[in-house]
Amino acid sequence: MKIKNIVLIILVVVVAGTASAQKRLMAKTYDSGFPLAHDTYNAISAASDGKIYYVLSSQSIDTGGMMYAFNPRTGRTKLCGDLTEACGEKGSKAIVQGKSHVRFVEWRGKLYFATHVGYYSMVDGMEKMGIPPAGYKPYPGGHLLTYDLRTGHFENLAIAPHQEGILTMNMDTLRGLIYGITWPTGYVFRYDLATRQLQEVGAVSGEGENGMGAQFRTLCRAIAIDPADGSAYMTTSEGTILRCRPGQTTLEPIAENMKKDYFGLYDPSSPGHMGYNWRQIVWHSGDRSFYGVHGNSGYLFRFDPGAQRIDVLDRITSEPSRRSGMFDQFSYGYLGFILGPDHRTLYYLTGGPVYEHGKRVEGKDHTAMGEAKGLEDLHLVTYDIPTHVYKDHGAIYYKDGRRPLYVNSIAVGADGTVYTLARISENGKERTDLVSVKGPFVKGGAK
Repeated sequence: MKIKNIVLIILVVVVAGTASAQKRLMAKTYDSGFPLAHDTYNAISAASDGKIYYVLSSQSIDTGGMMYAFNPRTGRTKLCGDLTEACGEKGSKAIVQGKSHVRFVEWRGKLYFATHVGYYSMVDGMEKMGIPPAGYKPYPGGHLLTYDLRTGHFENLAIAPHQEGILTMNMDTLRGLIYGITWPTGYVFRYDLATRQLQEVGAVSGEGENGMGAQFRTLCRAIAIDPADGSAYMTTSEGTILRCRPGQTTLEPIAENMKKDYFGLYDPSSPGHMGYNWRQIVWHSGDRSFYGVHGNSGYLFRFDPGAQRIDVLDRITSEPSRRSGMFDQFSYGYLGFILGPDHRTLYYLTGGPVYEHGKRVEGKDHTAMGEAKGLEDLHLVTYDIPTHVYKDHGAIYYKDGRRPLYVNSIAVGADGTVYTLARISENGKERTDLVSVKGPFVKGGAK
């Protein structure tokens, strides 16, 4: 009897483990009607009108990125506008506004966001500012834009310094201040909505991604803003946390830093990783702290700006990744990390290793840019802040069995549906477009 019980327990464990390994979520795809659409980073948000707003990027020299609105109630998608036209540059024969790499920030009935360059030149395997061919003018610089939710009208607020794209942006909605980091050099700027003045603060990390050799530094992709005092925080690949206070024009290092043993070991001057930068970070009003993820290691951390302290909480990569002990395949880590509408659940779209014949499919050992080094699954992970409950809801697939690829964005609708932008292959052609995974996912677990 005891032997039979032991065998039964083993069988239950095996079956349970197999069921866990086979967990799948089905993704629904949409066609926005933009066949040139390429990989989009961030650039998707759920707005107060219930719609999902997003930008589809372009690598074309003369066709810019497009902004869309998806209405979950009707299932219809609307083209809001051409980014280049919204910036007043349509037909100028300059390199177009090909992308947006920032989340929308809603304030007083408008969405605030920024544009970025999409046409690049490759130098030593790294993306650099596109060199205009004959007949074209150089990229004029990224713009700060607003989109009126009621009228559908765009407003062009300002242009980035030094003709650079805007890689990173966030907004202090209590004080009407927008902070940004440009690409490729990494100039930090602040825009005051009251005075309509843009003020350059300085370079965040040496020569940034414009640097070569020892002067190269990967730039921070997320600015954290403390609503209490308006301080804007950003990181460097060396792990320094910099603060910009309202009214000041300097970046000051704080005592705490991101250089944690658990995050790994990095050479800040080598490309192809984020170093000790945080990858994505969000504010949680419940405990007046930021929650962020270190991209390469996949560790979740809590940053208390009042105490100036970081607590490393948990590795929130997928279950297969946690078991493998390896970093995921996307060289920079993942931007699809957000606090849900319940204000307690963190949602994370992350990678998972693919196994064939029992062996992990390995990718390239090294890359000099942000890209997937090999094939991987896409997993949805949730983490409930009050209870510290982690849950991997499983790998996401399309109905044809293919995997969503190059996912670095996320929005969560009021009903818990998760939206992202991913590569889709249909009729022998590939594009990036809107994808949804039906919710709700609550308190770190699915209903």
